Amino acid sequence: MTQLDLSPALDLPNDKLEALVEMMFLAAYADEEFSDEEQAHFKTSLQSLTDQRLQGQALDDMLARCATQLAEAGRAARLTAVKERLPDERVRKVALQLALQVMAADGIIRTSEREMILETAEALELDTNEVAELVRRFEPAQ
Repeated sequence: MTQLDLSPALDLPNDKLEALVEMMFLAAYADEEFSDEEQAHFKTSLQSLTDQRLQGQALDDMLARCATQLAEAGRAARLTAVKERLPDERVRKVALQLALQVMAADGIIRTSEREMILETAEALELDTNEVAELVRRFEPAQ
């Protein structure tokens, strides 16, 4: 797995941290499959990423909000909301890298996930060449 430089995202205030979590959530749902095992792994990863700032009921509540907002507004609107909460381009790149890590966790980046990557890069106003390089780094070895 590609090593991430999370330094631009360390010690984020709660609204920005929630934007990173939402980005990972959107990535997890990109292929419209999110098994119990994936959810457990996802929660463990988030707890580790946030240095235990998010766990238990607080994490469950945040994920429930993400699901409700996605159902009500759609992915494009939620990506816009993530961008608005992450004005720093370096943190938006971390958000995309976290999303890529989630998508690549099962060993394959599906077509629906690739579409999500492109949509995310556009919504977060990230350089497409840099995004293409990130995708290559996250693709499982053949």
